[in-house]
Amino acid sequence: MTQIDRRTWLAAAGALIATSAQAAEPSPEYAYDYLFLDLADAEGTTPPKAYAETLKARLPGISAAGGQVLGLFTPQIGWVARQAALLVRWAPDAKGRDGEIGGLMRGKTVTFAQRGKLAATTRPAMADKPRPGGIFVHRWFVVKTANVPEFLALSQEGWRDFETRFEANIFGLFTADRTAVDVRNGAVRLLLITRYRDHGMWESSRDPSTAAMAAFQRRSAITKDTWNASTLLVPI
Repeated sequence: MTQIDRRTWLAAAGALIATSAQAAEPSPEYAYDYLFLDLADAEGTTPPKAYAETLKARLPGISAAGGQVLGLFTPQIGWVARQAALLVRWAPDAKGRDGEIGGLMRGKTVTFAQRGKLAATTRPAMADKPRPGGIFVHRWFVVKTANVPEFLALSQEGWRDFETRFEANIFGLFTADRTAVDVRNGAVRLLLITRYRDHGMWESSRDPSTAAMAAFQRRSAITKDTWNASTLLVPI
C-alpha cells in the first residue's frame, strides 16, 4: 500500500460557513463525503477504471439512499497512479448514507480508504455537477477559524475576475469537519475544486498582474498552509 500523509488530505468532525448574498445559492442543507482511496492493482485495466466499474454497480443503491455521485477523480499531478478521490452529495433526508459510504470504502478494488465529511460554503449550488473535460485541481487550505469569513470574501472577490479572464470554473469550496487537531490549533480546513481547460490554463491563471491574483495574494496572507493536486474526472 502506498504510504501517504493522511492528515494532509482528510477530515473528521464539522463546521459550516455562512454564505454570501453575492454568491449563487449554495446547498448548506446538503452534506458531502470526500473519499480518498488507495486502489488495488487490476488485471487488464487501471486501478481507477476497475474501481469505476464497481462504483457503477453501486449507483442505484446510492441514489435510493439519497446520494448522488458528483465525481470520481484520478491523478495527473500530485497523487500516485493507484489513488483516486470520490465526491458524493447527500440530500438532507438521506437514509443509509453511512452504509453506502462503508460499501464504497471496502471491496477487492480498495486497499485503503479515508472519509472526509464536507459542507458547502459559497459553492456548489444544489444543481451543480463537475463539467466533463479539462483538469480538476483539488486544493486544500488551512485557515485560522477567525479568518474564515475573510477567506471566503476574498475568494469570491477573486473569482469574479478569474472566471471571466480564464477558461476555468470554481466548482466548489467546502469546509471539512474539524478534527481534534484542528480544534486545538484554532483552524479550519477548506477544499477548493477548480476546473481548468488544461494545465497550460492553470499556469496562465497565476498571472500576478490580474485583479484575481491580487485578491488571492491577500487570501494567501491569511492561509496557514496549502497543497494541491491536478486530476481528471472519470465518466461514470
